[in-house]
Amino acid sequence: MFVSAACDYGNEDSRIKVDHLLLQYGFRKVQKNLYETSSLSEKNLARLKLEVDKLTDFYDTLRLYQFPLENTLVITALEGKKWKRTVLKP
Repeated sequence: MFVSAACDYGNEDSRIKVDHLLLQYGFRKVQKNLYETSSLSEKNLARLKLEVDKLTDFYDTLRLYQFPLENTLVITALEGKKWKRTVLKP
């Protein structure tokens, strides 16, 4: 599955920790605060979300764009320490 991560950090400490975590999960940096990978499984993505939640604070936002997931585009956003999911079907 293809996953892209767009990050907007509230502080430098969060940026360093989350950037390092994304690289550990096989993401490659394509632009400042923008990462992507095509080799992430659903199980590893769920684990990544839990770890990101531990490393971020209320002011950090992160969006994960997942495709294809059940032939749809799924956008998962972390805002205010809460995950929100949007499913876009064809």
